[in-house]
Amino acid sequence: MSGILEGKRVLITGVLTEASIAFHTAKLAQEQGAEVILTAFPRPTLTERIAKKLPKPARVIELDVTNEEHLGRLADVVGEELGGLDGVVHSIGFAPQDALGGNFLNTPFESVATAMHVSAFSLKSLTMACLPLMQNGGSVVGLTFDAQFAWPQYDWMGPAKAALEATSRYMARDLGKQNVRCNLISAGPLGSMAAKSIPGFSELASVWDTRAPLEWDLKDPEPAGRGVVALLSDWFPKTTGEIVHVDGGLHAIGA
Repeated sequence: MSGILEGKRVLITGVLTEASIAFHTAKLAQEQGAEVILTAFPRPTLTERIAKKLPKPARVIELDVTNEEHLGRLADVVGEELGGLDGVVHSIGFAPQDALGGNFLNTPFESVATAMHVSAFSLKSLTMACLPLMQNGGSVVGLTFDAQFAWPQYDWMGPAKAALEATSRYMARDLGKQNVRCNLISAGPLGSMAAKSIPGFSELASVWDTRAPLEWDLKDPEPAGRGVVALLSDWFPKTTGEIVHVDGGLHAIGA
């Protein structure tokens, strides 16, 4: 029996450690039949080492999503490797330290602008760089952290994720005519490298201990990776502009 991504070609960003959603997405995608190519920044060699732990070899391309030169050559490099693309995974987020950890009211605009550029605008930049390779349509899947609420310590990453969610909806609107779907997975907190960069992360994550209907495991990125793979597949052919929660159900619980 073939996998749900059999014959698909997928570009995945954000593979930094084995604890990342992106790594588990790449692993599951390969297991489900996809050809996978990875991007990395600022340390491609780190991603190359992690990529050796995937079921199959995967090329790693250096890509800074704020660098127009990198974006401009992406389609050529990926096209030479895979011939085209059927899916793109946006697993990119960054905010300077002074934009996190309870400093919301004192964060300078320069730091806010960096968070917005890397974490939200890059969804559009990355997709447009890959669009020439998606001649038969495809699926773009990003990762968010529920932007309906103000979370402890999350500060300017909250507005950045809200911008990411809005960007995904507008992209769904404008790319539908090219049969390109754009959706997001809203995952619960995980002990990834990104999480460790947030001062006071444990305070944020502790909310899941008491409110999530389904037991949540900070050390298990696979459920979120499964959600990404499902949205990359043809099992959601008419779903776009959606945010699918993989958070143990916490988003549905008021208190």
